[in-house]
Amino acid sequence: QVHLVETGGGLVQTGGSLRLSCTTSRRTFGNYALGWFRQAPGKDREFVAASGWSGGNEIYADSVQGRFTISRDNGKNTMYLQMDSLKVEDTAVYYCVTGPSGPAISKNVTNYWGQGTQVTVSS
Repeated sequence: QVHLVETGGGLVQTGGSLRLSCTTSRRTFGNYALGWFRQAPGKDREFVAASGWSGGNEIYADSVQGRFTISRDNGKNTMYLQMDSLKVEDTAVYYCVTGPSGPAISKNVTNYWGQGTQVTVSS
């Protein structure tokens, strides 16, 4: 069983930045591909970014490419999503996920989900 906890959400102005964290205390992140999804109010969950278990194989949704950066520290069992140049349309609950691989996560194949953290971007 893998328990994931997201932190770092909050309120930010358009053009600002936030850094989300995802941590597990049960299993090592080194054994899992990791990623982020988001769900805006009234909308389906949307893939955001993914990273392979060894890092270095990063995949981003077109909507966030060039603005968001996924990274991981397997020694601390922590994954990060650095979000820059935030837009109002980035407003959503952001979820940390595990999956078989980065490409699998980008195709909505996932195993475990965190509880989510709210990101709100105001103009």
